[in-house]
Amino acid sequence: MLELHDLAVPTPSSGEVLVRVRFAGVNFADVTLRRAAHPWLDPPPLTPGFEASGVVAAVGEGVTETRPGERVATLHFGLGAYAEHQLVPASQVIPLPADVSFESATALMLQGLTAHVLTFENPKFAAGQVALIHAAAGGMGRLLTQWLKRRGATVIGTVSTPEKARLAAAAGADHVIDYRARDFAEETLRLTHGRGADFIIDGVGSATFERNLEAVAPRGHIAFYGFASGAPDALDLRRLMAKSVSVSGENVAGYVRSREELSRRASAVFDAHREGALVPRIERVLPLARAAEAHELLESRATAGKVLLAI
Repeated sequence: MLELHDLAVPTPSSGEVLVRVRFAGVNFADVTLRRAAHPWLDPPPLTPGFEASGVVAAVGEGVTETRPGERVATLHFGLGAYAEHQLVPASQVIPLPADVSFESATALMLQGLTAHVLTFENPKFAAGQVALIHAAAGGMGRLLTQWLKRRGATVIGTVSTPEKARLAAAAGADHVIDYRARDFAEETLRLTHGRGADFIIDGVGSATFERNLEAVAPRGHIAFYGFASGAPDALDLRRLMAKSVSVSGENVAGYVRSREELSRRASAVFDAHREGALVPRIERVLPLARAAEAHELLESRATAGKVLLAI
């Protein structure tokens, strides 16, 4: 359950930054968090939201990385973005370039950096290979398609409707599979002349995992970044050995443990955005009071792009 409450504005302690939030990003991870508490977070009640953009309202003692009045974006795994004010460690705040809007920055923080990790941290991926992206018309799918095309991949995307197929193709996908009309594994094998996809990127999980094992190429890699349909059951590793397949679970939090790393990855994302190579599709902007509606949109798969909360 999501409820709006009035709370006192917090005061930043040493090493903290208080941000007056302008926009917060809505992600399926927020939905998962609302449904069931995560072991690494405090139990409810809590304030959701991993990513935001806004203006620094105050800084705590010892903070030199930013100053009041500066435009910033945040990526905070302690949550708190669904609020007028967010208290964030200074290491999880980065300045915004003048030519990057609050809206674009918010849409690019969690998903853009996750796409950067998935695209550039897989040592097995090489230009010219085939990548299969599930939910290719969504916010993540669109950014992944753009990154991978930039790296020279042939992209196959899966979608659930003809309209989403059009959007995935417009984002750059070379082939689009409506998985409700065709088996995506069989179609991937057909498109690759029986070989399969070298790289499969999946935020769906249980519903796609079994067929992923059929669709992946020998010595291919399957990377999970989320489990919208639930986590797969226990895996018999002998099934991976049959084609020498590797599987990984990727969480951007493990790749931005320092401000330097966050800044480096965010700079790469913002640079690509300014060049026109990485363009999010912001589908809906809702007021904070309608956060529950934003979650319903994601749960019903009614979106083909990013949903933001204006605050």
